[in-house]
Amino acid sequence: MIQHVFGDEEMGNTQIKEWYNRFKDGRTSVESEARSGRPSTSRNEIVIDQLRTLVMQDRRITIRELADEVGGSIGSVHSIMKEDLGFRRISVKFIPKLLTIEQKQLRLEITQDMLETVNSDPNFLNTVITGDESWVYGYDPETKLQSSQWKHSTSPRPKKARQVRSNVKVMLTVFFDSSGLVHHEYAPHGTSITKEYYQEVLRRLCDAVQCKRPDLWAVAIGSSITITHPPIFHI
Repeated sequence: MIQHVFGDEEMGNTQIKEWYNRFKDGRTSVESEARSGRPSTSRNEIVIDQLRTLVMQDRRITIRELADEVGGSIGSVHSIMKEDLGFRRISVKFIPKLLTIEQKQLRLEITQDMLETVNSDPNFLNTVITGDESWVYGYDPETKLQSSQWKHSTSPRPKKARQVRSNVKVMLTVFFDSSGLVHHEYAPHGTSITKEYYQEVLRRLCDAVQCKRPDLWAVAIGSSITITHPPIFHI
């Protein structure tokens, strides 16, 4: 009858029998009885402030370490962190490099200078060659999609041996402009990337510009070349 009135998710036969026996034994209230033991005091303003201070001092501290510090349970501390303090634990985001304040300021100044130049000269970006370096593997195995092929219903299924990515890595240096690739090269195996090596790379870049961008090279004669890092060459 209860499920007919309130739905199938209400009390089942086992719960109804338990409550029936309790009232049969003399119980008159449907309120929960007081439990034995001292009341919980782990969720109060003092504990919340302690947890906030601990987290601000060490963002990597764990729930278990917090519970040990304040003398509370893991479940209680987790509830406070989520509901009272609004914290949630997330993984850090990987970025290529952490910059110092000076490096950030230098990049900001260069960017502002280039933005002002672009606003005054719409053709400025067409005279910029930029580039970067990256480690690449000697070869990568084909993906499952790349190695797929057509076959007839009666022909056997093609097979190939499992391959792994090459352990050999080389340094790839690439330079490009608004029209596309200008120059690229691989550093010889075992070569150290020194100032002298990079000077040779820039000389080969100038040769590539003279060959592939003759109009740009004609403008560059008698002009200066500005070099920054990441590499940006303004002719």
